[in-house]
Amino acid sequence: MTRTKETGTSARLSRARKSGRRAKLPRNPTERAGDLRRVSKILRDYALGFPGATEDFPWGERVAKVSGKVFVFLGLDPVPGGPMGLTVKLPVSREEALDLPFTRPTGYGLGKSGWVSATFGPDDRPPIEILRAWIRESYRAIAPQKLVAEMEGPGLRPLSRRSRSERRG
Repeated sequence: MTRTKETGTSARLSRARKSGRRAKLPRNPTERAGDLRRVSKILRDYALGFPGATEDFPWGERVAKVSGKVFVFLGLDPVPGGPMGLTVKLPVSREEALDLPFTRPTGYGLGKSGWVSATFGPDDRPPIEILRAWIRESYRAIAPQKLVAEMEGPGLRPLSRRSRSERRG
């Protein structure tokens, strides 16, 4: 019985598994778009995990809201070859965020109020941990203090809210 040589991704995985190595998989635009879809889902699930967070679709785009107010615009689901983006309110880290090459102040005058938009192309690798931190900061800026305190746990004060005496210095 003659055995033919296997080719393709499954064969590469099989050979790597037998030899104890990690297989290098080919990267193509469809897989990259799948990565953006995966990242988009991770960020969506993260945003909806906050206390009182809900999903809505105003203007046909996905947003996460708390108490009826948007705290992150997630846009449309990424399609193969298309971009992925999100918009968040960053009262604390806005200036640092705008130093990054994939960000810009949000249009329609929202940028003046601390809103920042990030856009990623199909070949980009979005920094998930940074984006999660931004979603958290945006939630804390928009959510009622009671929900922020619930998120922070007992005994911890929300960082985005300071008492009047602390503001006066």
